[in-house]
Amino acid sequence: MPTAPLDPALPLSEAGEFPLIAAITEIFEQGESVLVGPGDDAAVVRIRNGHIVVSTDLLVEGRHFRRDWVPAVDVGARAAAQNLSDINAMGGVAHSLTVGLAAPADLTVGWVLDFARGFAAECAKVGASVVGGDVTASNQLTIAVTVIGGCTVAPVLRSGAEPGDVVALCGRQGWSAGGLAVLARGFRSPRALVEAYRRPEPPYDAGRTAAEAGASAMIDVSDGLVADAGHIARASEVGIDLSSARFEVAEPLHAVGAALGMDPIQFVLGGGEDHSLLATFPADTALPEGWQIVGQVSEPGLDGPGVTVDGAPYEGSAGWTHF
Repeated sequence: MPTAPLDPALPLSEAGEFPLIAAITEIFEQGESVLVGPGDDAAVVRIRNGHIVVSTDLLVEGRHFRRDWVPAVDVGARAAAQNLSDINAMGGVAHSLTVGLAAPADLTVGWVLDFARGFAAECAKVGASVVGGDVTASNQLTIAVTVIGGCTVAPVLRSGAEPGDVVALCGRQGWSAGGLAVLARGFRSPRALVEAYRRPEPPYDAGRTAAEAGASAMIDVSDGLVADAGHIARASEVGIDLSSARFEVAEPLHAVGAALGMDPIQFVLGGGEDHSLLATFPADTALPEGWQIVGQVSEPGLDGPGVTVDGAPYEGSAGWTHF
């Protein structure tokens, strides 16, 4: 039975925990994988065949987003996207998520419900359902998401790359980093980059098609291209060389690079949060549509497994670090 609508301007301290949970729950539709959704001690979901894959991520205000830069609906979309993309990077498809929200008491009901709407809209892109979660008070706005999905083929790990494989990328890369650079300097243009930072567009079908095509290793580019390529290199104990000439550098990135006096390839190589996919494939693989070769896998160098760019160590920022 629908609950009486809450006033969006009401602070959470006045709305109360359970009316808020009821209002949030009404936003999240339940898919066919859900046997028991929100409202019990735990959700119950099913998978028809294959493997279950699970990931958890955190977003902390001031560390991962700013409310003055990103509207609540886009914070919700970003929170969902980065988790859905982790399942995508294993070659799977997400079907269920839980969300934990720790929020200051003066945060409004409207912000929370807009967040939920953005989260739900992003989940709908892959047919995933929010099956539960929790809310509590906190001095700092923090969002915790756990996502569950399934792989109908063997999950693609970071550790399967072999010397001789090609390295390929799917999805736009560097746009979010360009948008962050713009916002950090107090601007809102080029708008395309700002919107890319606020709401990424992961290639959700690409992980499954890469797995089916025989990808040997794969990762979601969330922290930075060079940094995340390094995760594959170390897990697989190989060398990876990226070719800067193979990357598409979009016109808005050229514009921001010129304005800031920097080479725009730095946004591509060091940028994260577009949630593109980076994968390795045996050299004779016919790459699925949307994948572009950007490098090569080799034996590790004298310094051990690692990443080079155009045959040399990369001197720029490799990507985001959390500590």
